[in-house]
Amino acid sequence: MQIISVINQKGGVGKTTTVINLAAGLSLLNKKVLVIDLDPQGNATTGLGHSNVDGSEKNIYNALNGSKSVSDIIQKTQIDNLDIITSNVDLSGLEVETAGDNGRAFILREKLSLFLKANSSNYTHIFIDCPPSLSLLTVMALVSSNSLIVPLQTEFFALEGLTQLVKTIDRVKDNLNSNLTIRGIILTMYDKRNKLSGQVEQEARNYFKEKVYS
Repeated sequence: MQIISVINQKGGVGKTTTVINLAAGLSLLNKKVLVIDLDPQGNATTGLGHSNVDGSEKNIYNALNGSKSVSDIIQKTQIDNLDIITSNVDLSGLEVETAGDNGRAFILREKLSLFLKANSSNYTHIFIDCPPSLSLLTVMALVSSNSLIVPLQTEFFALEGLTQLVKTIDRVKDNLNSNLTIRGIILTMYDKRNKLSGQVEQEARNYFKEKVYS
């Protein structure tokens, strides 16, 4: 069972689109998939057919603050084999609320570990849709994951942002989760007619080698 975060601190690069389509595709191949929406904007939530404003307590915020268990908040989607843990704007307050907790980076991992001890056969893949920032929520996802998929938009400043992300990943590997790996870089919004797209692709392949998907 793989826990995979889809991460990039830049917004609008295709994280949520990647999560939804990859999860749906694997579900159609009879894999059992859980999507965790860890973005307070809740785009993966609405993208998979749920509301991010309905006032329900079945969301990731209520698991992270201790009022619900993970098993309490998992919801079905309209796609067979694909479940979701939804998110809403309440999640944006978690960083302030946990300010005094020295172990707050591990909260998500502890909650998931507890759930998986009893339900390890329920899922083959868990995807975490990360927020567009290098915040506490992102660090929680990195600490909880086996590997990462990084959507990289083929535009001018993309590689600059990726450098910052790699530094953060390295820090988390050194201090919090030594098993973390980058599974792959997926180029998004690629236009082969655009010379810049080709240049960004080449730079990415020079640096990350075979990690860049074809």
